[in-house]
Amino acid sequence: MKNTILITGASSGIGKATAKLFLNKGWNVIATMRNPENETELKDAENVLLARLDVLNTASIEQAIAQGISHFGKIDVLVNNAGYGAFGPLEAFSRESIIRQFDTNVIGLLDVTRAILPHFRSNKSGIVINISSIGGQMAFPLGSLYHGTKFAVEGLSEALSYELAQFGASIKLIEPGAIATDFTGRSLDFSNDAAMTEYQNIVGKIEEGMPAFFENASPASTVAEVIYEAATDGTNQLRYTAGEDAKAMVAQRKAQPDDQFFNGVRAQFKLD
Repeated sequence: MKNTILITGASSGIGKATAKLFLNKGWNVIATMRNPENETELKDAENVLLARLDVLNTASIEQAIAQGISHFGKIDVLVNNAGYGAFGPLEAFSRESIIRQFDTNVIGLLDVTRAILPHFRSNKSGIVINISSIGGQMAFPLGSLYHGTKFAVEGLSEALSYELAQFGASIKLIEPGAIATDFTGRSLDFSNDAAMTEYQNIVGKIEEGMPAFFENASPASTVAEVIYEAATDGTNQLRYTAGEDAKAMVAQRKAQPDDQFFNGVRAQFKLD
């Protein structure tokens, strides 16, 4: 019997690349997205179920999981990939925008995970793979919301590892660095208020310096390959970095005390 993976946010980027890789590896794939009727690349592939899933809608979560189990008989791996990044001065965000960022990246991830755990408990197996970021290990200017969600994903995943072990399941964290996806396009929510003059220097410096961060971005397929490793290596390893830049930056963050790292970030973006 083939293994089956359910992926949220599979319409583009990391989610789409992961769906394609697992298909090529002979897996069944439940590719979920908010608008599956718009999907063209995966719709005719064998062993694919396109399902509507919006992480902000619990009914759609439950329905997509039920569809997947009905169609393939079992789900072996869940990839919580859906999410986006909100950046900008905290004051520039409405309360609604703040809630949406945490609802999507944290509460939605928890809702999907909670919905599939009864199935994993029944099977006494299953792997939850959460897409975090190096931004869950370190933080950069104007990212209080995004980094807040990724730090949360890191903590909840670490805690859940003890719970899932009680019935033979496990949890994994994928920490990409800069990835050549649409993260800086439709997956980015940037807020600023020019009337808040005190923030405009840092906003300008970050906007100026950010393109350099993506100059050596890895393709989404790099992350997909690390997800496949996490799903199949049979270990209890929790964290996996994805991309050479991610490995270097995580190692640097671990090696440096806070003040040294913060001074390096300030120097990188010419904030001093």
